[in-house]
Amino acid sequence: MRIWRERFRTECAGGFPPRMEMAQQKNLLSFFKPVAEKRALSTHNSDDIKVPDSKKSKIDKLSDEKEGSPSKMTKDQILRMESSQLQAKIKLLSKKYPALHSSIGESWFKVLEPEFKKPYFEKLSQFLLKERSTYTIYPPEDHVWTWTKACDFNKVKVVILGQDPYHNPKQAHGLCFSVQVDVQPPPSLLNMFKELKTDIPGFETPSHGNLIGWARQGVLLLNACLTVRANQPNSHKDKGWEELTDSVIKALNEKSSGLVFLLWGAYAQKKAALVNMKKHHLLKTVHPSPLSAARGFFGCKHFSQANDLLKSQKKTPIDWSDLPRE
Repeated sequence: MRIWRERFRTECAGGFPPRMEMAQQKNLLSFFKPVAEKRALSTHNSDDIKVPDSKKSKIDKLSDEKEGSPSKMTKDQILRMESSQLQAKIKLLSKKYPALHSSIGESWFKVLEPEFKKPYFEKLSQFLLKERSTYTIYPPEDHVWTWTKACDFNKVKVVILGQDPYHNPKQAHGLCFSVQVDVQPPPSLLNMFKELKTDIPGFETPSHGNLIGWARQGVLLLNACLTVRANQPNSHKDKGWEELTDSVIKALNEKSSGLVFLLWGAYAQKKAALVNMKKHHLLKTVHPSPLSAARGFFGCKHFSQANDLLKSQKKTPIDWSDLPRE
């Protein structure tokens, strides 16, 4: 014991042995070990940061969903959105130009929109505004553009051209030669039915004169002039409608092919100058009016000929008997 006490005093006076001293220093250094230096914030632009493809696709998906990206919309949703935008434009223009009406078919509005911004259409609008405030005008405003609603531009197969709307009450409704269901069919239309009965097997004369069934199959029933003053035929002639309907024929001539034009009477036949006969088919004869029908309209067989021409192009023929009341 005495020896150990002496040794203990000696170590206290002279310090720890070298081995213990080194261990002690090591422990102290580890205790005061400096904190790891923090990474400096990047000074790079966020665009330079590379995001893994897997994460990027998830980010893009969330971004698209948040913004309602059209690329993530269904075809029907896109069509509805475009239709809503187009309807808003139509309503805006129809308020500015009274000759236009919000009931116009969308496909035709797209084709004819440049015409609505031309000086002649503005003059026509001012003329109609005054006429409607002073006289009874046919057809009613919401029926003037029936031909565009019943027959889309891209579905036209046959074109029948008229001149002037019917000028008696409850007749005209925006389709040439056609009348509303509760009105007796006029003589020209009755003659058309007579020709159909001899030309188309199984055709039966309907109890009304509404031709909307033809329009829905692709028969464009177009008058050169779209309005008229009550009891005054040709009262809206040369006021601007003819320029518009000529543009209709020009658009069909340019953007379609293989159409069959039924041109009855001298006035309609003048429109042949607007049609490329190498692209389309023209059938001509006299007008079905009682004054001329016996001189070539009866027996012309234009209805069956039109179908033959359509079938030769692999197009569905017109069912001339399909004439529902509405």
